[in-house]
This record gives sequence, C-alpha cells and structure tokens, in this order.
Amino acid sequence: METFIEEFGLIWGGFLATVSLATVSGILALVWGTVLAAFRVSPIGPLRTFGTVYVEIVRNTPLTLMFFFWVFVVPSLGFVPDLGFQPAVIALSLYTSSFVCEALRSGVNSVGIGQAEAARSIGLGFGQTLTQVVLPQAWRTSIPPLISVLIALVKNTSVAAGFAYAEMVAISKRLTNLHPTDALFIFFGIGMMYLLITIPLGILAARIERRVAFAR
Repeated sequence: METFIEEFGLIWGGFLATVSLATVSGILALVWGTVLAAFRVSPIGPLRTFGTVYVEIVRNTPLTLMFFFWVFVVPSLGFVPDLGFQPAVIALSLYTSSFVCEALRSGVNSVGIGQAEAARSIGLGFGQTLTQVVLPQAWRTSIPPLISVLIALVKNTSVAAGFAYAEMVAISKRLTNLHPTDALFIFFGIGMMYLLITIPLGILAARIERRVAFAR
C-alpha cells in the first residue's frame, strides 16, 4: 500500500494518459462510426458495400492485431510515428468505430419508416432526411449502447501497454517489477482507477436509458 501512495504521482500520470487516450479515440470513433452508419443505410450501393466490408473486417479483427498493424507495419511505410500516442489513437478509434456504427445503425432501424417517408414527401433528399430527421432520433435511442461501447474502449486502452504507451497498465507493470511484494495492492489500486472512469459512465447510461424509455 505504501508503494501505491508513494508512487501516486506516477500512477496519476498513467490515469491521465488513459483518460486522454480514451477521450480522443472515443471522439474520433463516434465521428467515423456515424459516417459508417450513414454509409450502411445509404441508397448508394458502393457506400453500403464499403461500410459493410469495413465493419465486418474490423469488428472481427483482434484489437492486438490492429495495434500491431498501426504500430509496426504502417510506421515502416513512413505514415505515422512508431509507438506512442498517435498509433494507439488510430488503432483504438478505427476499431471502436465499427461498434459505434452498429449501435447507431440499430438506432436508425428503430426509427419508424413513416418518419423518412414523411420527410421525403415534403421534398427532403436522403442526406437531409438522414441528418435532420432520422439521425437525431437514432442518436437518442443509441446513447445507452454507445456508452457501453465507450466503456469497452476505456478497458481496451490497456492493450496500448503492450505497445510502449505509458497508460495505467504499463505503469502497474513497471511498479510491480520494482516492488513485487506490493503487487497485489498495486493491481487493486489500478483497478480502482479504472472504476473511477467506467462506473460513472455506466450510471450515465442507465439514467439516459430511463429517460429515453420515459419519453417513449
């Protein structure tokens, strides 16, 4: 326990690194996932095909393999720096966006078809119908599962520890190697730090879900 207290500055730095990685990756995943969802419901065949192929490939690819590709393969071609924050963000955001897409697409499918037909009847095109009528309602329905996706993203940041990014798991490994007798307390403390992020997100998801159900 003394080690956790004495090294709390280092642990806090890992906590902030985890929060930064999860926040940036989450925002990018939400943006790209929304675009993918629009592709998947688009009347344009090539866009639907691209969205479907992307989601099926990425969603069924192990996250560790995604990290390996962006940390070792792509930097060798000179596109992104090897190791560190940027490749970790790319790997996590591209991976998570496929789950965001599916959560949002289920929300789109939950919107009554009469809404889209009414929008088209007053002269709105597909893009206007999607952005002004369907997506706002789909987002409202999809918020609870999207928060679950973000919670999974927070836990997935731990994979970055294996690719030279100093987030909480990487810090715990370092401290455990230096203080093996305090390993149990270090792991327990790191686990509590993760709960500081995920539990509030879970509570937020439950509250939003109740509000959405009440609105309906």
